[in-house]
Amino acid sequence: MTEKTAQLIDQLKLQPHPEGGYFRETYRSNGTIHIESLSKLYDGKRNYSTCIYFLLTSDKFSAFHKIHQDEIWHFYQGSPIHLHMIQPDGTYDKIIIGSNIDKGEVPQNVVSGGTWFASEVIAEDGYALAGCTVAPGFDFNDFELAERKSLIDLFPEYRESITQLTRG
Repeated sequence: MTEKTAQLIDQLKLQPHPEGGYFRETYRSNGTIHIESLSKLYDGKRNYSTCIYFLLTSDKFSAFHKIHQDEIWHFYQGSPIHLHMIQPDGTYDKIIIGSNIDKGEVPQNVVSGGTWFASEVIAEDGYALAGCTVAPGFDFNDFELAERKSLIDLFPEYRESITQLTRG
């Protein structure tokens, strides 16, 4: 870990995230959406929205996972991020989230609910600080970490990316 990433982890009070990287929730709306107004995917009420800081390093990728909600990524600083997405229909997309718009990087991106996604820092020995906003608000009951074999069985054409960005 570099001095800069250790400093960010300390200053922003980040904790390890189950998918990889480090995070801290920075916002959870006071208002809630009652279960009757949500789809059958949800097992209870959800806050309107939540937001986190999310730090990735070259050696701490975010493994393929999915949630029910849409997730908006916001780039803050560091190296650009490859964001890999496998849509429910099997379409694969890879975009670069970063601040160099002239080179095709985007400073924010929406991952639609139900999409398998993973992310990694592009630069060797680099880091990326991003934010993620989720609506309806995030709940770990809505989170599914991919199991490598199961995801490859679903999408064998993406075996290489899935193998690289899962933990077993």
